[in-house]
Amino acid sequence: MSQASDPSKNPTRQVFGIRTAVLGGEIGCLTLMIVLGAVFGGLWLDRTLGTEKPIITIILVLISAPLALTLTYWRAMQAVKDIQVKPSTEAEADSIEKEDETVE
Repeated sequence: MSQASDPSKNPTRQVFGIRTAVLGGEIGCLTLMIVLGAVFGGLWLDRTLGTEKPIITIILVLISAPLALTLTYWRAMQAVKDIQVKPSTEAEADSIEKEDETVE
């Protein structure tokens, strides 16, 4: 069975899928840390400064949203730059098919 007929065994697609999942997890955790930092930092500042209403918390949460979006965009652009597509030559394709035949 050749790699062209079974896309799930294509190592390039598998690596791309793993890298995409890692990037999604990284961006999700980054966003969560920013928002939670803004909430808990704001609550702590409000308590420390003795404000009557959680004004600082609200301001920090409102600032955290565009910050998280900006960092998400920046990290996604970094990931796109890291993706390097190697031009596939016939010799490479033949060697990969021969390796698959020997494994089976």
